[in-house]
Amino acid sequence: MPRGLYGRSLLIFITPMVVLQSVVAFVFMERHWETVTRRLSQAVSRDISAIISVYENYPHLDNYEALITMAKEDLNLAVSILPSQDLPPAGPKPFFTLLDRTLTSEISELVGKPFWIDTVGRSNLIEIRIKLENSVLRVFAQRSQAYASNSHIFLVWMVGTSLVLIFVAIIFLRNQIKPIQQLANAADSFGKGRVLPEFKPHGAAEVRQAAAAFIDMRERIERQIEQRTTMLSGVSHDLRTLITRFKLQLALLKDSPETRDLIDDVDEMQHMLEDYLAFARGDQGEQETTINIVSLLRDIRKNAVTLGASVRLHKANTIEITVRAGAVTRCIRNLVDNATKFSDHAEISVTDNGDTLTILVDDDGPGIPEEEREEVFKPFYRLDQARNQDVSGTGLGLAIARDIARGHGGEILLEDSPLGGLRAVLTLPV
Repeated sequence: MPRGLYGRSLLIFITPMVVLQSVVAFVFMERHWETVTRRLSQAVSRDISAIISVYENYPHLDNYEALITMAKEDLNLAVSILPSQDLPPAGPKPFFTLLDRTLTSEISELVGKPFWIDTVGRSNLIEIRIKLENSVLRVFAQRSQAYASNSHIFLVWMVGTSLVLIFVAIIFLRNQIKPIQQLANAADSFGKGRVLPEFKPHGAAEVRQAAAAFIDMRERIERQIEQRTTMLSGVSHDLRTLITRFKLQLALLKDSPETRDLIDDVDEMQHMLEDYLAFARGDQGEQETTINIVSLLRDIRKNAVTLGASVRLHKANTIEITVRAGAVTRCIRNLVDNATKFSDHAEISVTDNGDTLTILVDDDGPGIPEEEREEVFKPFYRLDQARNQDVSGTGLGLAIARDIARGHGGEILLEDSPLGGLRAVLTLPV
């Protein structure tokens, strides 16, 4: 079965038509065509039988000119009397033997003498030779006299009409499927946070109803996102104000180990707050732009090296991709930060596969057990038994990265790395 609705609709339309026409064609071929051919062959056989009767009952006719003339003018048969001789050997049977089979049967039944026929040698004529007592009767008849030669017109009209109907059905079904495809594209674009083109319900009543429901759902989600963004902006402003006041008060205190610890705690608190807000806010408000992904990876690698990490970027040609640049930067940075936190060395490589872009982040750390590689993408999940417990974090880095990747229609998977640690595989549609 075709997977698409368009293919299935065509199949539903075409299959009954093909079955119906096959049955009609079979009945026509079996009953009408064969019956007409038998009647015509029977008429030719009777004419030949009548000529033989005249020939045998009036042997005193000289040269049989009157018989030949009568056959030509009244029966439309070309007749000649040959000297007594053997009949030619039987020739090859044609591929379609309806005429050969039917005419042979009728001559055998109505004439009852040895005969030889040729329905192949001359396309428009049939040659028949009848073995008589002292001679051979040679008869030429038009093929149309013994065969329903114009019956194929019915099949031509039937097939031609079917092709026209199928063409009309293709155009009609394409117009019916188009609104459904537009609805699917609009839902996909909205799910990926892209700016939606002008979308209006049209098509069949059921499709219009589904499109209207989608528009209502989109508006409700947009209102919820707007309310959540407004709330997060207020919370972010208030908490940042408090953290700034903490920093100012700590800056006024004397420098001491306790003060430095408090400053570190405030910095970590600010970092955790940024992670929480980023995870809750998402990246729906950012517009897509075309960026050079290799330049972006160079900047991320440079920032990681500045912070003291050992990161290598494999060489790659310029690759441009249309994404939400800030979100993708955060996604890749989270993967690189996760690799450098738990390893001594990390490597980044990028490959353009035509339809997709693959970014690999490898490290030589302790890795993650295979059975828990999906669990680490859950918010606030920390795999302390496999990673260093002294490393701070919120447990949101991989969750944010996967949300961003899926928001672009991509995915993040974790595998074993050739370096001995963990490999993060980020795929993005080009």
